[in-house]
Amino acid sequence: MDVTVDGKRAHAATGSRESGPDDPAVILIHGAGMDRTVWQFQTRNIAHQGRRALAVDLPGHGYSEGPALTSIADMADWVVRFMDAAGVGSATLMGHSMGSLIALDLAARHPEKAERIILTGVAEAMPVHPDLLAAAAANEDLGPELIVFWGLGEKAQAGGHPLPGLWVHGACEILLKNSHDGVLGSDLAACNNYGSAVDAAANVSCPATFVLGRDDKMTPAKSGTALAANIEDSDVHVLERCGHMMMAERPNEMYQALRGVVF
Repeated sequence: MDVTVDGKRAHAATGSRESGPDDPAVILIHGAGMDRTVWQFQTRNIAHQGRRALAVDLPGHGYSEGPALTSIADMADWVVRFMDAAGVGSATLMGHSMGSLIALDLAARHPEKAERIILTGVAEAMPVHPDLLAAAAANEDLGPELIVFWGLGEKAQAGGHPLPGLWVHGACEILLKNSHDGVLGSDLAACNNYGSAVDAAANVSCPATFVLGRDDKMTPAKSGTALAANIEDSDVHVLERCGHMMMAERPNEMYQALRGVVF
């Protein structure tokens, strides 16, 4: 579906189901350099649970018109405007990596918009290695290659997936390499510069669910668990043999972790 935000097209995947305006909504927010397609295993499941699934393309990503926004706070405010344009008063906000920071920041500053947050691949701080920042800023292939190398768990690196024919390593790398010039670098810089995760967590008043990867090198599960401790009503699920791309690496285990929440 398309709506207009700030005079520009904003796109979201809906899980191929007609939903009503009164159905409970789930807004899914992707990570750096990615788009709505990273949620392909979750969006359809959510939609067919009688919920209104909206996996957004942030500005400058996927089918949404740019330019890309340059700070987590600006992206969070854009999601609020997207919700207003889509007729969503409040929703469950489900984010991955950069998207988790966006959901966290939104819930802290716009509590009326967040019924629950689900944060995946998140940590107390998300600094980005200087070599990765430089490669992404220069639009070099090394940027996506480093993310995939560091991001995927050992099982995903070795191959094999519940969906026959899916190569998680290749799919993630191609998606990142297909992002518009400058977008990945801008997104990673926004993550690197965001120093408010702990403070934001302390101001979250809605329930929070964390889904973390035991083998995540980019946002270690230990740091994600520490972040969760700052939210009074929070629970943590750590997926074994899983890296940073949990929604693609371990979709069945993620489904089980979120049963009763959105599934």
